[in-house]
Amino acid sequence: MKIEIWSDIVCPWCYIGKRRLEQALDRFEHAAEVELEWRSFQLDPSAPVGVAEPVLRMLAEKRGMGETAARAALDRVTAIGAELGLAIDFDRALAVNTFDAHRLLHLAKSAGLSDAAWERMMKAYFTEGADLSDRGTLVRLVGEAGVPIEEAERVLAGDDYRAEVQADLRAAVELGASGVPFFVVERRYGISGAQPVETFLDALRRAHADRAAV
Repeated sequence: MKIEIWSDIVCPWCYIGKRRLEQALDRFEHAAEVELEWRSFQLDPSAPVGVAEPVLRMLAEKRGMGETAARAALDRVTAIGAELGLAIDFDRALAVNTFDAHRLLHLAKSAGLSDAAWERMMKAYFTEGADLSDRGTLVRLVGEAGVPIEEAERVLAGDDYRAEVQADLRAAVELGASGVPFFVVERRYGISGAQPVETFLDALRRAHADRAAV
């Protein structure tokens, strides 16, 4: 049973949704039959490449929220993450263009290392304040997930996996995903957003029952 997950590394609700799905799978009776496939999405494809700026400033100035409103919104997300054991530190997080990061995540997928690479990049971004606009940092992080360093460097030096990232972005639009996280179970059930654990669990059980009835 396949679950496709459209996500962006810099999306806090994607990090929260990832944990909630994992908790649902821990309770799902047929979790051993589930295959997760990570797919690329960009929250801000217009973000300048190679530039990093504090998330708080980006929200307050570029999104017009104002610092007080931006801080309140981020504090709420931080608190929800903490309930799931996620140490989200927006004081360190840096807004970046994630296209190159997604290319390396596709490289990791080709090596069967998707889960490890997504987890490493998300933790680095939200907890460690890693600058994901820096190619050396990206190479180091996927290397820590098991991807050969020389392969990651080769990918970033060329255009490898550019088409794959773009295909994922188009597929999200075709499926009606206007934001992420977006989960698709067996290409039949769509789950938009970081839903409660019970919502994921119900969808998993329903999809498995439908599959068994065929």
